[in-house]
Amino acid sequence: MSDVTIYHNPACGTSRNTLALLRDRGVEPTIVEYLKAGWTETQLNLLLDRLGVPARDILRVRGTSAEDLGLTDPSVPQARLIAAMIADPALVERPIVVTPKGAALCRPAERVLSLL
Repeated sequence: MSDVTIYHNPACGTSRNTLALLRDRGVEPTIVEYLKAGWTETQLNLLLDRLGVPARDILRVRGTSAEDLGLTDPSVPQARLIAAMIADPALVERPIVVTPKGAALCRPAERVLSLL
């Protein structure tokens, strides 16, 4: 399976474990280090469509400025969350894996197995 992409943070244990699980199964994914590459609005919207979830479901709170920015309030609109994620890519939870079978936030790492 070569059409696999992992949105990866090499500093994250769960992200490293997910990548290892893929490789253990003979899959060498396209690796997007999103903290370096950043996001565009189009990318995030396409990814959210593929995941079938709102932006709130991939908002990373732990270790980020999400609370200080007021992003944890349930009334914050999707567009504001996406704008914040573009401004600070660390606000996106990781790892996210996309395969021909679908997409998932792979927390825990074993969640990736359902996509293979």
